[in-house]
Amino acid sequence: MLRGLDISDMLIIDRLELVFQPGLNVLTGETGAGKSILLDSLGFVLGWRGRAELVRQGAKQGEVTAWFDLPDDGHPAHAVLEEAGLPTSDELILRRVNTADGRKTAWVNDRRCSGEVLRALSETLIELHGQHDDRGLLNPRGHRAILDDFAGLEAARSRTRQTWRSMGEAKKALAAAEAEMEAIRAEEEFLRHAVAELDALDPQAGEEAELDTRRRMMQRAERIREDVQRAQQILGQGGAEGALSDALRWLDGVAEQAETQLDAPLAALGRAMVEVDEASEGIARALDQMSFNPSELEDAEERLFAIRALARKHGVSPDDLAAFGDGLRTKLAALDAGDADLGRLRADLRNAQETYDAAAQSLHEGRAKSSKALDKAVMAELAPLKMERAVFATQISDDTPGPDGRDAVAFTVATNPGAPAGALNKIASGGELSRFLLALKVCLTREQSGLTMIFDEIDRGVGGATADAVGRRLAALAQGGQVLVVTHSPQVAALGAHHWRVEKQVAKGMTTSRVVPLADPDRIDEIARMLAGDTITDEARGAARALLSG
Repeated sequence: MLRGLDISDMLIIDRLELVFQPGLNVLTGETGAGKSILLDSLGFVLGWRGRAELVRQGAKQGEVTAWFDLPDDGHPAHAVLEEAGLPTSDELILRRVNTADGRKTAWVNDRRCSGEVLRALSETLIELHGQHDDRGLLNPRGHRAILDDFAGLEAARSRTRQTWRSMGEAKKALAAAEAEMEAIRAEEEFLRHAVAELDALDPQAGEEAELDTRRRMMQRAERIREDVQRAQQILGQGGAEGALSDALRWLDGVAEQAETQLDAPLAALGRAMVEVDEASEGIARALDQMSFNPSELEDAEERLFAIRALARKHGVSPDDLAAFGDGLRTKLAALDAGDADLGRLRADLRNAQETYDAAAQSLHEGRAKSSKALDKAVMAELAPLKMERAVFATQISDDTPGPDGRDAVAFTVATNPGAPAGALNKIASGGELSRFLLALKVCLTREQSGLTMIFDEIDRGVGGATADAVGRRLAALAQGGQVLVVTHSPQVAALGAHHWRVEKQVAKGMTTSRVVPLADPDRIDEIARMLAGDTITDEARGAARALLSG
């Protein structure tokens, strides 16, 4: 509930403070006195987009502060504040400054915030309605949401949105799989040929280094084997080993005759025989290791060169060929299993489509049922507004499927029996439109609480008994809540629980606007002025008293 508004240096207002009350608050005044400036200032502090130049001429900046009561933790403004990381309490203070060069700064409960936060808060705090209002009831694009709110279809609408998202995800998954399959099929011939080559060669990680080492060893062995064999022959029985054996035998035969002179040479020859024998055995082992089939070298070189060539062909290292082959085999497996996967994804999409269709149909049925209830409720409100012969109808037609279902919703009216129905803002006259809007608003806000409704000259174009009926519906709408009405109708003004007059004054060549709260005697004169014009007569005062007495 709006409790107060403080305005400084905005347009023709130098300083103004208003304290509002629950119930029906009426603002009256002559045309051009500044009533619209009050709404412009309130819209500014709420973050609404409006006039570009609001700062009073000659001032450095304009400032507006508005404060609201938030009656309980269930008020939707609390959720907006929490999401924005702003402090919450039972009082909400909004302040916004506009400098002369156009810069705007806003605060919520003394914490800086953005215009987006102000606008989000405003949707939970204020509703503005007038005969030129294109933000709500007169905008056909919003009629579907209005019907859903009236019908309490939030859960069904949320379910439909979820199924729409799921269907979109299923479509995206299928499209991605189809694109991937198309790309794989485009290289299928290459994949199968490359995998066949890799399978035939079957390269292993580390194999290239092993083959290169073995190849170099075989190449070296081929060059040194002949010399090693010669050494073996020289040390063998026909060479050094045989000569040593003969020398040992000859010396051993004469050792006794030489007494001890040959003992040392015999011992040395024995050791030499052992060393020569060990050398011969080592050479034999080396020759065994150097022994290979000449074709082995060819085979090793052929496989080594094949591995290196395949690695160059695919632009990978020889050690990565095995992993590269596994990747190609995975693509082929995906291709081979692709039809099954696509079939599963198509089935998922069909299921998601069916689930969405069921949710959208359930939402449609809820709307169709509730549209009749809304039509009945609006028609019941039109009778007290002297429009008992008019017809209000909610039309539901097929629309392009979307997250909110497949329905287009439009409010239509026929102002006279037998006349064709048409769009709300095209068929009704100014006065009729005001009453249609009021009837709709009464029906749509029965379950709302804590919302301040502002009606800007919604009674324009009506008078007499019809204006009285409008005033009484506004007063009924204000029961238990708060309604602000800018009006030129004395019948509506007389039904207000609280009354302010907006007036313009000129001092020292400067025009300013002020708002004066009216006590009962002042209300009589103001309503008499609204009835009679500039010259207030006793008859006008009498008529004003009659209106105020109800």
